[in-house]
Amino acid sequence: MKTLFSKIITPTYTSTWYTDLLLALPRMIGCYFLAVNFGGSKFPCPDWFIQDMVKFGGIFAAFPTFFAWAAVLAETFGGALLVMGLFTRFAGFMVMCTMLVAIFFQKWGGEVWEMLPAMGFLWISIYVVVMGSGRFGIDHLITKIDLFKTDLPNISLEDISMIKTATI
Repeated sequence: MKTLFSKIITPTYTSTWYTDLLLALPRMIGCYFLAVNFGGSKFPCPDWFIQDMVKFGGIFAAFPTFFAWAAVLAETFGGALLVMGLFTRFAGFMVMCTMLVAIFFQKWGGEVWEMLPAMGFLWISIYVVVMGSGRFGIDHLITKIDLFKTDLPNISLEDISMIKTATI
């Protein structure tokens, strides 16, 4: 029986490697820009960004520093994880939540043009939450070597001492 963690990181594959590559390119390129240009420009968390959180009201006004840092970390490190295809669904979920807040609390009511970057990152994150990294990500390598087996053999201390004495 697979663990919940292995089910989360196991990617969904298409029928051919080149379609996986075609689907991985927007994730890699788009999330590179997310991590470097959008998240990286806010790292460390600037005061103006914390003040934006206060303007959102509600729970964001109650804990503006927490939510500002959560957004900066989701954009910077979540974007970097998505580029590498590592913990793709988790990182995609964090970016998705951040982009939903950015669209509806920060950009809504303005020009659609101003919402396009956040909407683009939202579409990428929705896709990776559903599909995972595909063949082109570290999640694929982790599932291929099966680091999270649950059916590992039980080895007792007696077995280990027998192995030691047999090799001496």
